Amino acid sequence: MIERHLFSEIDARLRQQPAAVLLGPRQVGKTTLARQVAAAWPGAVFLDMEDEADRARLAQPRAFFGRYRDRLVVIDEVQALPEIFAVLRPEIDAERRPGRFLLLGSASGKLLRQSSESLAGRVAYLELTPFLINELAGGDGDFAARISSLWLRGGFPSSFLATDDAESLAWRADLIRTLLTRDLPQLGVTIPAETLRRFWRMCAHLHGQLFNASQLGLALGGLAHTTVARYLDLLVDALMLRRLEPWYANVGKRLVKSPKVYVRDSGLLHALLGIASLDDLAGHPVAGLSWEGFMIEQLIAGLPPLATFGFYRTAVGAELDLIVETGGKRVGYEIKLSNAPRPARGFWTACEDLGLDRAVVIAPVREAYPLADNVEVIPPQQAIARG
Repeated sequence: MIERHLFSEIDARLRQQPAAVLLGPRQVGKTTLARQVAAAWPGAVFLDMEDEADRARLAQPRAFFGRYRDRLVVIDEVQALPEIFAVLRPEIDAERRPGRFLLLGSASGKLLRQSSESLAGRVAYLELTPFLINELAGGDGDFAARISSLWLRGGFPSSFLATDDAESLAWRADLIRTLLTRDLPQLGVTIPAETLRRFWRMCAHLHGQLFNASQLGLALGGLAHTTVARYLDLLVDALMLRRLEPWYANVGKRLVKSPKVYVRDSGLLHALLGIASLDDLAGHPVAGLSWEGFMIEQLIAGLPPLATFGFYRTAVGAELDLIVETGGKRVGYEIKLSNAPRPARGFWTACEDLGLDRAVVIAPVREAYPLADNVEVIPPQQAIARG
């Protein structure tokens, strides 16, 4: 079993605050991780809101929570019972001690809106991503090969740990189908599954590129840009797409204002595009942008809560794939799928525009080496370790 690095952070947050919310897409391993956390809390109670028997136990939530005030109560798929948040606030206030509730949810936007209205100042938020590079360290086999497999298959446990690439691809195809035909409708989405599938596939073809809702609407048969934007919001809330906003800086230059859109899990990107193997991926036009999105997700997952990030691009071609600012330091990242990366002129212009403290080129190289003062090329695992 691969040890999830979020385990210790969830446990620490629960020992500091009355409640924690663990967000993450379907099938990412939230339930498994929550059961591991609950095992460290004597007498913890585990409820799944998609199980009728467990929902029946919460028919009288005030009485139920009052009975178990001395234990950790874990509620899985909590977005299926939105009215529970109105009960949780007075219950937490009645017995305000650490480690009372761990809430698991699969739809970030909806769940955050529900919980923030009721539980402000009472809850910590954490996101469980698919497997990360640094969670693979120490496993069996060649580390570089495991990174390549993670890139191809993505980080959903059942996909990454499948016996072969064909089984992995079949599992991802099933996940896409289930999300569109069951999970999103359960959240109140009434858009036809085939319409959302077409939109998602178009986003896969535009992975890592600027998002133009009007052009995409035309490609979808003349949909309004507001409708396309709503589709994007749905898949961002479901943690399937990332909308990466441009980095705004007062540099006296005309900046790109449109966001970029990425399929968050590289394995789902490849399934949407019909990429079945590393050989297929190596020869596909999306390979470079796929690697870029894969590394961006790895980097963002390791950022501290107050970090800010975005991409930088000007109208004249200065560009950086990711800018991160945290602790008063600003770092720029350029991501290249080459063992001998040569950053373009726009990279150097962007570094000068932004006055970076450090710039990094992430590439599949064996070891780090400098390109200039405060600019170096480093391998993926080193980038993740440094953050």
